[in-house]
Amino acid sequence: MYFRYQPSPLGPLLLAGDDQGLHLLHMDAAQPWELPSEWLPAQHRLDEVARQLDEYFAGKREIFDVRLAPLGTPFQREVWQALQRIPYGTTCSYSDLAGQIGRPRAVRAVGTANGANPIAIIVPCHRVIGSNGTLTGYAGGVERKQMLLELEGAWLI
Repeated sequence: MYFRYQPSPLGPLLLAGDDQGLHLLHMDAAQPWELPSEWLPAQHRLDEVARQLDEYFAGKREIFDVRLAPLGTPFQREVWQALQRIPYGTTCSYSDLAGQIGRPRAVRAVGTANGANPIAIIVPCHRVIGSNGTLTGYAGGVERKQMLLELEGAWLI
């Protein structure tokens, strides 16, 4: 696994991936993060991810085109794939997302899977909000969620 820190308007981001793709995009990278000893500095391996993130934060990219390799259960991966279908600049509720994957009663499980998303921003879990239009919890903090939605010009439900 290779890693690098990427500066962003949200603070440093930790990127980690290998030949299969990006496994992790973690916010709060300024916090002490115990990296596994076998992880190696990325050198140039994650440059494309970093470039696309820079374009996103500059308002020049709406869709990411990088290989992703998140590790999770089949249900989590199903939710994360559904997250990637939420268009830039829009939001949906956890209930909407549960319906989209054909499990309308699994709202809490969808919320848990959303919160376990290991690839923030690129897998846009920030686009999921409460059914009443409120900004609900976000692993990177509600302030960052609001910043991302404002960057995208998202209208809240």
